[in-house]
Amino acid sequence: MQTYETLLTEIDAGVLTITLNRPDKLNAFNPAMSRDMLDIFGRINADDSIRAVIVTGSGRAFCAGADISGGSTSFQVWGEGREKPQQRRQGDSITTAIAGSLKPVIAAINGAAVGVGITMCLPMDIRLMSSAARIGFVFNKRGMVMEAGSSWYLPRLVGMQRAQEWVMSAEIFGAEEALKGGLVRSVHAPEELLPAAKALARKFVTDTSPVAAAMNRQLMWSMLGAQDPQDALGIDISCIAHMAKGDAQEGVRSFMEKRPPAFPMKPSQDMPPFGPWHKAD
Repeated sequence: MQTYETLLTEIDAGVLTITLNRPDKLNAFNPAMSRDMLDIFGRINADDSIRAVIVTGSGRAFCAGADISGGSTSFQVWGEGREKPQQRRQGDSITTAIAGSLKPVIAAINGAAVGVGITMCLPMDIRLMSSAARIGFVFNKRGMVMEAGSSWYLPRLVGMQRAQEWVMSAEIFGAEEALKGGLVRSVHAPEELLPAAKALARKFVTDTSPVAAAMNRQLMWSMLGAQDPQDALGIDISCIAHMAKGDAQEGVRSFMEKRPPAFPMKPSQDMPPFGPWHKAD
């Protein structure tokens, strides 16, 4: 695995753990971290040894938002070689890269997650939170609009009323409020958070088809905007036909033979030539 300036990485039994690693800055999000996160999520889809991803933070924070030590330039991105600032582009968004993942992504929110520190978690599939962590959608107190597509994700995850309250108040809130609002799946003692995330990730990768997992992840996210269940029916019929020629045969055979499956298909080369996953290419 590539080494990074602002990230630590570890792969164990198909689970990649990405640790945001600027602990002296509370893992504040800067241009280097943006480049590192975009790079690693650009590599994940092509690496069949990775079946699931966990994102967490080092030290006492998950990510304390954008590094604003540079003043207003903190909301710009730097061009190649850092020679001059450029305006942000859609392709620079870490949430776009995470949304395009063919592998399930779990957030293990170990500490403060504010601004981009929490919006990057919204396109992740599952969010676990430490009882010591705190969250804040603080945009209104920084004179900044919601970023990273969070105006689309947040109301869909927690409902419009709660999303409006959290954003309009711009207050920092704790784990119980996040759990009550449905933003996080579960709350854990600090020392139990990462083990719980890894245990969940292992469930995702044990005896499951990586291609089916990739397709099902992308189908559910893409269907959030569908107006009619027929939209889902139209694509899943084609997906079933694709899988019937490969992993579905092994799934049935292994069930009948009462043994663990050995699925032959790989996300890097066996995704069907249609569907929302092409946006991840």
